[in-house]
Amino acid sequence: MPVKVMIPSPLRPYAGKRDSAEFNARTVGEALGHLTTEFGDLRKHLFTEDGKLRSFVNVYVNDEDIRYLAKENTPTKDGDTISIIPSIAGGVPAME
Repeated sequence: MPVKVMIPSPLRPYAGKRDSAEFNARTVGEALGHLTTEFGDLRKHLFTEDGKLRSFVNVYVNDEDIRYLAKENTPTKDGDTISIIPSIAGGVPAME
């Protein structure tokens, strides 16, 4: 069952400058595992040292946040799109 994993611009340098990759996967975790096996440099940007998805990395399956589904155990089916959305922090303090 091929699913498409969308790779955001800030992470593309660690994924051979690719914007997406396709894998046969039954779950989101399996797809992300394939992704980080193919592109080893991505692992440290997506996962903690103990293998948990980093808190600032948001993952969606067809526009649904996996945190509200079964997290990394969220099932996937043929044709699903997994989007990785890193949180962006920072900015300028408000002017008074």
